[in-house]
Formats: sequence, structure tokens, C-alpha cells
Amino acid sequence: MRVLHTMIRVGDLDRSIKFYCDVLGMQLLRRTDYPNGKFTLAFVGYGDEKSNAVIELTHNWDTTSYDLGNGFGHVALGVDNIYSACANIKELGGKVTREPGPMKHGSTEIAFVEDPDGYKIELIQLKEQ
Repeated sequence: MRVLHTMIRVGDLDRSIKFYCDVLGMQLLRRTDYPNGKFTLAFVGYGDEKSNAVIELTHNWDTTSYDLGNGFGHVALGVDNIYSACANIKELGGKVTREPGPMKHGSTEIAFVEDPDGYKIELIQLKEQ
């Protein structure tokens, strides 16, 4: 078994695709409309779905926003340079909600950004190998 994708519901699909692709550097892998169900699915990620976990953006045509609730935490992305990644995200109009630095009670460097619908994305500094 392996993780295939994580699905999140979004209020404005084009705005979300722009964030994940233009700000976070993912690629739009596929996008399919389902007119009978009145929804669209878009899959974004850093590589093909055969060998990488991706994010499924689900847009229900009749819904413009969602309550995020308190059960979902975040999606985590590994980055080579957390400081330049956050600077780049800000330059591209993204929202950094926690500046880079060591995590509480640990030494791993993390930061948090927020997507257009309010979902949290944790950036984790990858360790040099």
C-alpha cells in the first residue's frame, strides 16, 4: 500500500490551482469536470501519480466556501531552503502564517503557509544527506 492523494474541498478551483501551481510550484496533473454531479476534480503535485502522492482539489459547483473544522491539521512539504521558500511564497502573494524557525520542543525547522481557502501547509526543512 501507499498514499495516493489527499483531497481537500475548495471554493474557487482556478484560484486554488494558481496557488498550488504558481506559488508552491506544483503541476496540474489532470482536471476533470463531472457535469452530472456538478463538481470538478483537479489533481496537483510534484510528480506523476504513479510514483508520488498528490493533492486532489475538489470543487463542488454550488459551494463557494467551507468550514475547515478542527479535525484536519495540515499538509506537509519538504523544502531544501525554508527561508528562501517562504520569501518566494510571500513574493508570489502567498500568506506565511508562521515564519521559519525551530519547532516547539525540538530542533526541526518549520514554517506554515495558508492556501486561499485557509488550509494550513507546513514547510519542513529537509536535512542535508
